[in-house]
Amino acid sequence: MSNTMWGGRFASEPAAVMAEINASIDFDRRLYRQDVAASKAHAQMLAKQGIISAEDADQIGHGLDAVLAEIEGGTFEFSRALEDIHMNVESRLKALIGSAAGRLHTARSRNDQVATDFRLYVRDAIDEIESQLVGYQRALAETALAHAGTIMPGFTHLQTAQPVTFGHHLLAYVEMAARDRGRFADARKRLNECPLGSAALAGTSFPIDRAMTARALRFDRPTANSLDAVSDRDFVLETLSAAAIASMHLSRFAEEIVIWTSPLVGFLKLSDAFTTGSSIMPQKRNPDAAELVRAKSGRVIGALGALLIVMKGLPLAYQKDMQEDKEGAMDALSALSLSLAAMTGMVRDMTPDTAKMHAAAGQGFSTATDLADWLVRVLKMPFRDAHHVTGRIVQVADKAGLDLAALPLDALQAVEPRITEAVYQVLSVENSVGSRKSLGGTAPGNVEAQAKLWLDRLGSGRP
Repeated sequence: MSNTMWGGRFASEPAAVMAEINASIDFDRRLYRQDVAASKAHAQMLAKQGIISAEDADQIGHGLDAVLAEIEGGTFEFSRALEDIHMNVESRLKALIGSAAGRLHTARSRNDQVATDFRLYVRDAIDEIESQLVGYQRALAETALAHAGTIMPGFTHLQTAQPVTFGHHLLAYVEMAARDRGRFADARKRLNECPLGSAALAGTSFPIDRAMTARALRFDRPTANSLDAVSDRDFVLETLSAAAIASMHLSRFAEEIVIWTSPLVGFLKLSDAFTTGSSIMPQKRNPDAAELVRAKSGRVIGALGALLIVMKGLPLAYQKDMQEDKEGAMDALSALSLSLAAMTGMVRDMTPDTAKMHAAAGQGFSTATDLADWLVRVLKMPFRDAHHVTGRIVQVADKAGLDLAALPLDALQAVEPRITEAVYQVLSVENSVGSRKSLGGTAPGNVEAQAKLWLDRLGSGRP
């Protein structure tokens, strides 16, 4: 027997493999709240416009509430034979209230129905991720404030470059998360148009009020073109793009946590809450949470690429290919949410080894730039000349096995006779960090002020 929800044109059942490939209920059941909400708004609008009776609309509304309660209570039986969440809900609604359920689908199609449901789902996901990003930023900023003066090496090419503070390093990720929030906010703003009422592709001949349903579902406005409304998946792509970039940012930090928690580096320790052991090596403490955050970025980035490939060859309007928009996107947004929770937890859990950080900050001739700057500032050398002189001094120190601050004055003067004892004031990591007072620099006062500024902004709810 063919599907009773759409099968009037069909005389026999689909092949088993057709039923298997066509069904989406295994993943789009997650749209149940959005589907019920959109259906209730649609029924209320139909009644107001006199397209269905108020009595039928009331029955539909009460019936949809009952369906929602069953799903949330775990008693609803989903059927793969009914393909998707829309037909599952409508079929159960018919069983509960009878023929009035058949009026619900007036002036709409599954095409505009799924486009509306999925916009609502993505919007809800963005709101949740926004909240998580704020929590992540707050954890970073609070830790940055506590370590505004904790000195560590800064790196370029993963080689020791110049001393920075741990707080300054953490605030870099606060800035990244702020840009992530901005991208999600932009995506949310653009997706917040309501496709409902676009029907299959051409609109409807019924006198519907699309502005009413848009308002009821907290959209800014209805979509302007019915063809675009049912075939657009830019809102998913843009959200996945924001998610991919955010996930990449988390992965970069996760990679640093993996490196820093290694005994070879030892900058950080994570507690039992965010590490695991080995089945054979009893001494191991593995940063698995960070490693999994690093790995999950591949799933998020992959979902974006997969959907771009699905969409790139589709003519207008709706194509069944678009059913592939949901499973990957839902997985990606869930993976990002889980990664944010894990990273926020690790930031609050991590304990820096400040002594190791400080010791490492002085290695690798990290104050060489301070020496060059001193030559420019005090001896009035052109910077390129100062760079060359400093390079020769580093070579001397390297051969002697000494840091710059431990190099005798006569060794410095053998390269540049005008150097005085005053140069040692800039060769310590403390003085190096303290001197970086330019806007955005790593000086502890800067870091403290910036961390407080961020905590104020995050506390007030401003972006």
